[in-house]
Order: sequence, then C-alpha cells, then structure tokens
Amino acid sequence: MEYKNYPETHEIELQLNGTSQKLTISPWTTLLDALREYFQLTGTKKGCDHGQCGACTVLVDGKAINSCLSLAMMQQGKKITTVEGLAQGENLHPVQQAFIEHDAFQCGYCTPGQICSTVGLLNMKKGNTPEEIRDLMSGNICRCGAYANIFKAVEEMVQKEVSGTP
Repeated sequence: MEYKNYPETHEIELQLNGTSQKLTISPWTTLLDALREYFQLTGTKKGCDHGQCGACTVLVDGKAINSCLSLAMMQQGKKITTVEGLAQGENLHPVQQAFIEHDAFQCGYCTPGQICSTVGLLNMKKGNTPEEIRDLMSGNICRCGAYANIFKAVEEMVQKEVSGTP
C-alpha cells in the first residue's frame, strides 16, 4: 500500500468577475482563501475567519455572502463578484462612488465588504427604512466607527434605486 504524504486536490472552474478561472485546490479551501491566495484579489479581506465581521463579503449570484464560510468548490457555476469586479474599467460602481462622496471609510479595511453588502442589499430590493438598512448591514463591523457615513451612502443608494435615479 502506497502512502500519500499530500492532500488530495481537485480542479474547479469559477466564474469570477466576469471571467472563467480554473484552479486546483484542496476540498477545504474557502472561497476567501481562493480569492486572496490563488487570484491575488486582496480587496476581499480576511478579518475574523468566522463570519462575524463581514470584511470578506462578496457577491455570489448577486447575493452578499461571507466568503470565509463558503468552500470554493461549492461556487462552481455561480457568478462571483468581488469589490474589484464592481467597477467598469475606470468607472466606479455607483456604490463605490457613494462611499467616496460620503467619506464612508477611514482605514478602509471593512470598506470592500461594506460595499459588496450594499450592492447585495440593493439587489434584494431591501433597505426601505433606516431600521431595515441598519439590520441588513449589521453583519459588517467597522472598527473605525464610520457607521454614520456608511449609513448615509447606503441610504442614498437605496433612495436612488427606489426613485430610479442613476
């Protein structure tokens, strides 16, 4: 009997920021680690690694998820969007622009997760009251305390979505 001194790996294909990407990974590789270590998409941050801080939030089929709690293998065939995939060339996504206009960041560590959570909230057509915005964004922790400006940016985007303003 031959003993293998290395873990079994699998080739997967991910639909990442509009392109198909192949990689060979161990079955227990999280989506967060695949994004950061294999694709060098470091906008998605590793914070708590337990799904409690929201720094690793990305969009999967338009829904915000904690990438630290999801295995990369489970995302085959799904559309994955990171903060790097939101802009169209030099044109920022409207949520990214709103965060800049409202100075909705200080250190910036939580900002990519906050932005992806906001896009997910808008995709769900939710956040129609201040309470609902706070509830839906509560999974994102900002250690700098930029919550007031983050809330203003999210609220503006919800209002634009409701009114149909670009």
